[in-house]
Amino acid sequence: MSSLKAQTQAKVDAGRKNNPAFMEGVDKEIEKARTFQQGEKALDLGGAAPDFTLPSATGGSFKLSEALNEGAVVLTFYRGSWCPYCNLQLNALQKINDEIKALGAQLVAISPESPDSSLSAEQIKQLPFTVLSDQGAKVAASYGVAWEVPEFLLEHMRNDRQLDLEAINNGNSNILPIPATFVLNKGGEVIWRYVDVDYRSRSEPNDILEALQKS
Repeated sequence: MSSLKAQTQAKVDAGRKNNPAFMEGVDKEIEKARTFQQGEKALDLGGAAPDFTLPSATGGSFKLSEALNEGAVVLTFYRGSWCPYCNLQLNALQKINDEIKALGAQLVAISPESPDSSLSAEQIKQLPFTVLSDQGAKVAASYGVAWEVPEFLLEHMRNDRQLDLEAINNGNSNILPIPATFVLNKGGEVIWRYVDVDYRSRSEPNDILEALQKS
């Protein structure tokens, strides 16, 4: 089975072949973001994870501090179910969810999508982990991973992808999380993290498992 990095790179390569102008534009925007050090304020190793309560896709609510009472938590911020790179990542994480549980931890995925638009009813039934709605990306901001998306990318989403982010996110149309994953120990301390403003780059599931094994 190919790694998540290999899968996402294959999608990037296909994009470069099918739409080179767009991918070149993405590269330029990502480089601008790096120049302005987007993501530099992300919660760092050893930092205390801010507590939060968010609605889940199943209609309930999730409070981080209560979850930490039960064990370690893997938090992953993703852009939305409309993002193909996010779907690759969530699929890869789903495959290691049993191993995460065996290590005494739970996986939690967070996006700005409103609860009723993040997943279909059938997908909700099959969920092996918790999916939360962070409308307005306020929790993402508290973790230092909220990003104001450049107009170049927003225009692509509106015109080429026919995405109405304002409707999908119930009002928020231009703030998305930097794809990021934090592993928190039972004390709420960040013991591992992966943050990259390039939404085409994601953490490897095996790295998450290794972090949990060392905790």
